[in-house]
Amino acid sequence: MASIAEALADWATELEPGPDDLALAQRSLLDTAAVALAARDDPLTGIAADLPDAARWAAVGHVLDFDDLHVESTTHISVVTVPVVLATGGDARAYLAGAGVMARLGNALGWSHYSAGWHATCTAGAPAAAVAAGTALGLSAEQLATAMALAVPAAGGVQNAFGTHGKSLQVGFAAQAGVRAAQLAQAGATADPSALDAWLELVGGSGELDLSGPAVPGGLAIKVYPCCYAMQRPIAALREIRDQVRGEVRRVRVRTPQATVTPLIHDRPTTGLEGKFSLPYAVATALLDDYPDFAAFTDGAVERPAAQELLRAVELEHTPGADGLLTGEVDIEVEHDGPTLHVRLAQPPGAPSRPPTDAELAEKFKACGTDVPALLSGADWTTVRELLRKTFPRAT
Repeated sequence: MASIAEALADWATELEPGPDDLALAQRSLLDTAAVALAARDDPLTGIAADLPDAARWAAVGHVLDFDDLHVESTTHISVVTVPVVLATGGDARAYLAGAGVMARLGNALGWSHYSAGWHATCTAGAPAAAVAAGTALGLSAEQLATAMALAVPAAGGVQNAFGTHGKSLQVGFAAQAGVRAAQLAQAGATADPSALDAWLELVGGSGELDLSGPAVPGGLAIKVYPCCYAMQRPIAALREIRDQVRGEVRRVRVRTPQATVTPLIHDRPTTGLEGKFSLPYAVATALLDDYPDFAAFTDGAVERPAAQELLRAVELEHTPGADGLLTGEVDIEVEHDGPTLHVRLAQPPGAPSRPPTDAELAEKFKACGTDVPALLSGADWTTVRELLRKTFPRAT
């Protein structure tokens, strides 16, 4: 029987993208580039300046937590695979090969892997990055399987890093590990492809692969707010009733399945990064800010007395539900100086079932920088590569 790495390598080698696949690849390229450009002035840009291209661009592209998500596997696919493909001179097909492998590996790892505390973007990301880089470099199926095995030692990353630079940096490490593995395989390095099977079992994966369907099964969710995807739904729900809130907010009761708040590990955030992984702060910014944009996730915004007061008003109740960040629905009650308000929401804007319109995507790009729409107008893989090299040059 073929190993998992060999099966995935054969799938990637034989991939023939259709029009919908190519449209997803183009949207992913532009969305990833936009959120990276939004981080031009972030401190991490200087911190990561001496990292190789793939690591640097992935880390910068993830630090604002505004990049897309594969909901089924809970992995940030594009922020790993787009920088890898750009760094190795690839195109849409290389992206789709890596993205498809990452989605399928993430699905095989399953929710139990994520809920145990692993950062699936990194664990599934390193072997997938090897496929993306290897496809860009023209590796054979045998070499792709070898590259995935060579990436196994780097397939780590934990959720304890959330709310720190460690989260985005470990995504960068996974991306660069894939490039390194592909280059070693191209140079003739050997490895046992079954290493991926052994690793998958060790980290709690099922080993079951579904190679059918589109390149990226289930599609990708586009974020509307620059924070953890688990916060998108409660923020969107509260924005529906925000204009009806009067006077003092005494209590906000949030009912949601436990799985949907798994990555929200900061109940009392004190920094902007911690605020991106906080359900209470999702409530605070949704009620206090006209639009929860980048300014809403700064240290000063999180430390606002009004925000800190709202944190203490939030009560969380877990309801029955399956696994995944969008399982069930969020049900929120707000007690204030008027009649109690009630709102429910299942699918937030930007979810695969509610994809952004061209106008909404353009508005997001504008939020990433007034010059971003013009910079990305008509952009392709070659022009984005040169744009990132110019914007985020390596320090050494």
